[in-house]
Amino acid sequence: MQTVKVHIDTAAPDDPEASILIIYTGGTIGMVFDEKAQHLIPFNFSKIPDRVPELKQFNYLLTVISIEPVIDSSDITINDWLMLAKLIEENYNDYDGFVVLHGTDTMGYSASALSYLLENLQKPVIFTGAQVPIGLIRTDARENLITALQIAGTKAHVKCRVPEVSIFFHNLLLRGNRAKKVESSHFDAFKSENYPPLAEAGIDIDFYDEHILPCPLLPLKVHHQLEPNVVILKLFPGITEQVVQSILQLPNIKGVVMETFGSGNAPTTPWFLDLLKETIDRGVYILNVSQCDEGRVDQGRYETSKYLLNMGVIGGADITTEAAITKLMFVLGLNLGKEETIKLLSGNLRGEITLQSS
Repeated sequence: MQTVKVHIDTAAPDDPEASILIIYTGGTIGMVFDEKAQHLIPFNFSKIPDRVPELKQFNYLLTVISIEPVIDSSDITINDWLMLAKLIEENYNDYDGFVVLHGTDTMGYSASALSYLLENLQKPVIFTGAQVPIGLIRTDARENLITALQIAGTKAHVKCRVPEVSIFFHNLLLRGNRAKKVESSHFDAFKSENYPPLAEAGIDIDFYDEHILPCPLLPLKVHHQLEPNVVILKLFPGITEQVVQSILQLPNIKGVVMETFGSGNAPTTPWFLDLLKETIDRGVYILNVSQCDEGRVDQGRYETSKYLLNMGVIGGADITTEAAITKLMFVLGLNLGKEETIKLLSGNLRGEITLQSS
């Protein structure tokens, strides 16, 4: 894998309003239809002004870094997230904002991972993409790209307006670690059920400052380690002991995201509880996440979750599965002691959960 850095010719003046780095990883947004081959192919993204001539109206300096070969979002890996974090770190001082073009299928995972890796972020990192390729007539790619760039270049009182990792899609700017893909055939592909939008694009772009993370005072700290030995255990009625055992007793496993029912409820059969306890006793961390899109884990509210609380299962509050699995990777990658690890897993690191006041 290699990167190619190209400055886009937008005839920007000597005194631009902002400088934006576009990181093109792949995905539908960068595809065009090849008439000869009769299928979609990626195009040279440095030629994007030919596809989106509106970019020439920006008073911005635009630069593109293209990942070669392009990455289908279904093939995204931990190493790709670490590579993206490193690219932002290396270019951080040279740009006012960053726009990451990414396939939609795993965008929620990637945005969540980057939110943890980029600590004390003071500049916008905006993920966007498209449901329809930029080379087709009825594409959402142009509007998503143009608005993401405009938001990335918007400043408030010299500092940036949105100092966090976010996703812009179909008129809404969502916190990256709160968003999840919910549509595969409509333009409104992403929703954030447990947290309101950071901004909304209509005739104007309305920023909801009360929902945006404050600009940190400390300098950017980029992390370069994620723990890969984590799994997701999705519970369902009738799940068997053999199935749960095959997951919880995997060799080298360090963490489990357990998708439970409702507000964090799970079966109370002895074999299930015994397997959980054995797993926790081996030093594996289990993070309880609700299967409900608008759900919130409240361990101990019902008897069917009180057992989990008592044995040491960690409540995930209103976190999404995408944010939970990447949070496990991040926190376990820090190699901290048990007490500090549990504190970070149950706490709010980058706005990914809403803590309830006691």
